[in-house]
Amino acid sequence: MSQKTFFITGANSGFGLAIASAAIQIGHKVIGAVRSETSRAALADVLPAARPVLCDVTEFDAIPDVVRQAENEHGPVDVLINNAGYGHEGVLEESPIEEMRRQFDVNVFGAVAVAKAFLPRFRERRRGFIVNVTSMGGMITMPGIAYYCGSKFALQGISEVMRSEMAPFGVRVTAVCPGSFRTDWAGRSMVRTERSITDYDALFDPIREARQVKSGKQLGDPDKLAAAVLGLVDASDPPPQLLLGSDALKLVSDRIERLRQEIEVWKSVTVSTDG
Repeated sequence: MSQKTFFITGANSGFGLAIASAAIQIGHKVIGAVRSETSRAALADVLPAARPVLCDVTEFDAIPDVVRQAENEHGPVDVLINNAGYGHEGVLEESPIEEMRRQFDVNVFGAVAVAKAFLPRFRERRRGFIVNVTSMGGMITMPGIAYYCGSKFALQGISEVMRSEMAPFGVRVTAVCPGSFRTDWAGRSMVRTERSITDYDALFDPIREARQVKSGKQLGDPDKLAAAVLGLVDASDPPPQLLLGSDALKLVSDRIERLRQEIEVWKSVTVSTDG
């Protein structure tokens, strides 16, 4: 793989740090975007070869200047890893709408704002690769993470449109859809809405407890995800989306089969509206 320059959001932890570390180890240049001075110092300590920059993805108007300065200082970016994001857990009825707005600001609007800062640059250079980190939760749902799944479904759809719009200019776009991995997603990085309605206790309390118990013990290895992403970036024909993790493969495959069956059962009603 020839040397590339990566711009990675959320580079100080989780998938972002794993990808940054793996990229640097094989000779790539990494611009690590973080949202605070504390995070910038932490990244510099853990990964001295990275070039940390301050970039809060919810400060939409500031992002183009961050990208411009990063390219002025470090050269043209070849690969954007749109990784910054977090999880929200809470029963829909109990969860304040402000928590949904914040979830979408980071996971959707932030990711789109960063991508849009790079789109004209990639288009004009007729090259570039955008990896939008979504989730298996962008293709399946489960109780208690409506805001999170909603945000990832949105980014999943936007990624496919972005892919088709940028393809004529030689710019590639893939949504990476991880299952459960040993990151802080279900730990310190997750916002949890307080419980308030007892009717949901039997459904949701066991789900919340199981997720907390499993945190840090998931099957997925972030370092192996990083290796897979670097392989994806070097692929000649990357897919629109890439599932990562055996749990993601099973759950998404099961959802596709259920969807196929639902379509078949209701097909006569579906076509009855023509004419």
